[in-house]
Amino acid sequence: MSGRAQSRPKIKQQLWPCQVERSRDLINIMKQYYIYILECADGLSYTGVTNDINRRLKEHEAGLNQSCFTYKRRPVTLLFSQEFNNIDQAISFEKKLKKWSSQKKKALAHEDFDLLQTLAECRNVSHSDFKPEDE
Repeated sequence: MSGRAQSRPKIKQQLWPCQVERSRDLINIMKQYYIYILECADGLSYTGVTNDINRRLKEHEAGLNQSCFTYKRRPVTLLFSQEFNNIDQAISFEKKLKKWSSQKKKALAHEDFDLLQTLAECRNVSHSDFKPEDE
């Protein structure tokens, strides 16, 4: 027998799917994500998601990307931001916000939850609560 220690073969540990999912969740917990709403100089709004809100705002303000929606609409003002620990939740909320009207986004930004609820109500003729003003 030689004086060298024998090396053991490395055993690759097999992870169960639930362990892999839990590992991803733990990684996501350590990161922070933000959805944000900008008001552009022309009054339009821009909604986005990022993992570094300060860096992203500087990028919008500097106009680094000429094809970006905000490039010709600078300066921009941060109206609203919300922090998330999970990127999937942040992206999901961003997609919802992108479908909202500017009025509804501004109500959220100003924490006017009564107006937000009014703007969220269905106004379709087929809706059970539809009551025309002229009747």
